[in-house]
Amino acid sequence: MQEMQEASPSSSKKISAAAARAHTRRNRATTSNSSIKGRLNSISAMFVPIAMALTVGALGWVYQSLKPPPPKICGSPGGPPITSPRVQLRDGRHLAYKEMGVAKEEAKHKLVIIHGFDNSKDINLPIQQIFQELMEELSLYVLTFDRAGYGESDPYPSRSVKSEAYDIEELADKLQIGSKFYVMGISMGAYPAYSCLKYIPHRLAGVALVVPFVHYWWPCLPANLSRDGLQKLLPMDSRAFRVAYYAPWLFHWWMTQKWFPSLSLTAGNMAVFCPQDMEMIAEMSKSPNPHQETCFQEKVKQQGVHESLYRDILAGYSKWEFDPTDLINPFPNNDGSVHIWQGAEDRIIPREINRYLAENIPWIQYHEVEDAGHLFIFQKEKVETVLRALVQD
Repeated sequence: MQEMQEASPSSSKKISAAAARAHTRRNRATTSNSSIKGRLNSISAMFVPIAMALTVGALGWVYQSLKPPPPKICGSPGGPPITSPRVQLRDGRHLAYKEMGVAKEEAKHKLVIIHGFDNSKDINLPIQQIFQELMEELSLYVLTFDRAGYGESDPYPSRSVKSEAYDIEELADKLQIGSKFYVMGISMGAYPAYSCLKYIPHRLAGVALVVPFVHYWWPCLPANLSRDGLQKLLPMDSRAFRVAYYAPWLFHWWMTQKWFPSLSLTAGNMAVFCPQDMEMIAEMSKSPNPHQETCFQEKVKQQGVHESLYRDILAGYSKWEFDPTDLINPFPNNDGSVHIWQGAEDRIIPREINRYLAENIPWIQYHEVEDAGHLFIFQKEKVETVLRALVQD
């Protein structure tokens, strides 16, 4: 018993020494952990501002990429000069226009031509060449104009399918061309013509939809027809139209990014044209004044590519307030007519969709031009045929 009692102090000392060593290790571990945490806090304090700066910079880059540049408005300081006659609309915007043919005071028929994508009031139709021959016979006055953002007409950020019809009506009233007039919409210029049929049918004497724009998301189109129509396009074009429809806020970035081809017509991809179109392009390139042709192309987009070309596509592929099949015949008494002219070999506008529309809108007269592409309207004899059908029908 005494031995156990004598051994107790020694054992107590051993336990105390072990506890001391453990305590020392704990202190060292605590000190080490505190040191690591301190270093991590220092690193975090250093990198958080850097990460925030990078995030802000990335967001700024995204914002700048999505935001279109400001337009260079004609007549403004630093903007292009005004060289054409213009009218001022009720909202303060200006539309530039051009008059041809018989004087409106004498003409029996008045025609408004609506230009297409990447074009203007100075559209290079051979119509001027045939005026002298048809002037007496048809007694025709022709008005062309720059649509909003094109040429010398002011940009319109709120541009829509509906606004196009009212621009045309107000232009006609400002120039006093009469209560009734014909409308010819060419290619992308067809959606303003459809707009006229919807919103100002009482002002129309007749309508010609030439190689007309189609909206692949019109509810009236069967899903397989829309799908097949998109598949007929070049992949870059079908992608661009999908972006315009599903993500219009992203469209400016899509059209300006360099990773993927954006749109054939702006990228200069000639695969979009059929052989007949290529022949027409070669013929049109034999301009006696190539410098004048270059100036024309520059003038079309002089106020900004976004304000002219991109807004045109965005307006066309927006969600419409109506379907073409919802339209009511504006000429129930047969005192006018509506025509669709489609090139059989057109690679830009699938003929199957315009065929379907004509089959389901019985008061539209459908003409499929054999051995013709998207540019057939630039042939003298074809222009004459279209005009005669419209005015003399």
